[in-house]
Amino acid sequence: MAERTLKPVPPAHEEMPDVREAPPAARAPDAQSREPSAKMRAQRSRRGWVRFGLFGLLPLVLIVGCYWYVTGGQIMSTDNAYVNAETVGISTDVAGIVKDVDVTENEQVAAGQLLYRLDPLQFQIALDSAKANLAQTVLTVESMKEDYKRTLSDAAAQQAQVELDQTNYDRAAMLLHSNTVSQSNYDQAKATLDVDRSKLDSLRQQAVVQLAKLAGNPDIPANQHPQYLQAKAQVDEAQRQLDRSVVKAPFSGIVTNVTSIAPGKYLAASTTAFFLVDTDHVWIDANPKETELTYVRPGQPVTVTVDTYPGLEWHGTVESISPAAAQQFALLPAQNTSGNWVKVVQRVPMRVRVDTSDKTKPPLRAGMSAEANVNTGHARGFPHFGL
Repeated sequence: MAERTLKPVPPAHEEMPDVREAPPAARAPDAQSREPSAKMRAQRSRRGWVRFGLFGLLPLVLIVGCYWYVTGGQIMSTDNAYVNAETVGISTDVAGIVKDVDVTENEQVAAGQLLYRLDPLQFQIALDSAKANLAQTVLTVESMKEDYKRTLSDAAAQQAQVELDQTNYDRAAMLLHSNTVSQSNYDQAKATLDVDRSKLDSLRQQAVVQLAKLAGNPDIPANQHPQYLQAKAQVDEAQRQLDRSVVKAPFSGIVTNVTSIAPGKYLAASTTAFFLVDTDHVWIDANPKETELTYVRPGQPVTVTVDTYPGLEWHGTVESISPAAAQQFALLPAQNTSGNWVKVVQRVPMRVRVDTSDKTKPPLRAGMSAEANVNTGHARGFPHFGL
């Protein structure tokens, strides 16, 4: 029999060698360790350059910031500003019943356009009465002139009568001494002379009174007599009231609150019927702090922005600055005499005139919030010796 060759069996505690192919990482440990080291060195290099660049920019940033601060600050800006416009309460100084209202709510009206009218009947009656009184005054003046002429004529006739009486009296006195006439005839002649003299004096006084009524001029034209002028003034007043019964727009703008009146409503004199807001001439009422007005002067250019229209700008100039702070006109001014007084920065009203000639921009309405930026032309780092 042939003998079998037996292979030795390894002990149980010995592991069998792994004959599988090892991964590349296991086969090249040195290359793998070298790759991360290169990346890290590149990152460190970039960080170093960035840090160096930042440190290099720091002085430049400081220089630019100092320059901006020193040369800046010439713009005074305040957001305590509002659009304002001429707002008039439409009314008339005569009382009456509304007959017609010729405008509607928020309607654009032109200067001189009819707004509403009162019933003209009572005013027309008053005007007709005043004209009749004027005509009567003309007749009265002419009558006084004729009375004056008649009085002068009566005085002249009475003067002749007095002269005749004086002659009769003188004759009676002469004859009385020669006993040609009786005492009774002499007394009668004397009494007649005295009575006619009294009538002459009365007529002369009446002529003086009539001349005074004619303003010392017997030939005065009727239209220059004081009574005529008084009657003419009454006619003018009646005509004025008739004209004021028709109410027209004093300037162009937009009417509002028109629904507060209607035909048939009685309006007392000077009662506001509705309001008219001027849209062509608007301005900005700003209230900057007193510490912001150091270099602000009238005439400086202003840029205005309105919250309603973001991105749009209006240009104008500082028109005026109030001579007193706003609290000076308060109903209850602050009392600074108490022991617990605290200093508060005051607001000083300032008016800015705005150029609204560009009709492509939307309209500015009264009450809109705005922001005003005033170019004072004075930088922070430069002294201003013109104060």
